[in-house]
Amino acid sequence: MSDHIDAVVHIVDDDASMRTALTRLLTLAGYLVKSYASAGEFLVAEPDTLPGCLVLDLDLPGPDGLELQHAMQRQGNAMPVVFISAHHDIPSTVLAIKAGACDFLLKPIDAHALLAAIESALALAAVAPPGETSSESRTADLTDREQAVLRGVVAGRLNKQIAAELALSERTIKTCRADLMRKLNAHSLAELVRLSEPMFRV
Repeated sequence: MSDHIDAVVHIVDDDASMRTALTRLLTLAGYLVKSYASAGEFLVAEPDTLPGCLVLDLDLPGPDGLELQHAMQRQGNAMPVVFISAHHDIPSTVLAIKAGACDFLLKPIDAHALLAAIESALALAAVAPPGETSSESRTADLTDREQAVLRGVVAGRLNKQIAAELALSERTIKTCRADLMRKLNAHSLAELVRLSEPMFRV
């Protein structure tokens, strides 16, 4: 078992059973873990002196995960965030990633995917994020259609919305998205948005 006592994983989820399960998993993996039942509980907690990351449920009652993410940004808290959710909400995923989230995982949570996401988040907490040159250079290989589809994805549009805008079939959009994932070496929607969003900054 690896030892990660130099970092803390904070969990914010209103589901007590989920908090318990995640705490047990991460503790067994060697992490220090702190859990909170709400966004407010996390925000008023004593700041931790150790670096860390936040595993954050999107669908919290009261202030939700996106609102907590924005509150942290207003406070100047740059702690990396890994979102979790029971719903595949593409617009919310895009908003979260564009606001700086490291990843977006669907419940039920795959243990290996979560541990990998946390490792990546803690790496971001420890060092400056890598440059964007590699992802920008890969976009030179994209066709006009792929760039148009990518713009729609980054904007948070659904496949059927992108298809309607480009006068293409939804099946064509799905195929194009798969090609984009391969060309940009992205393994998830979150990673695809994070890699490509710098291209479309004004």
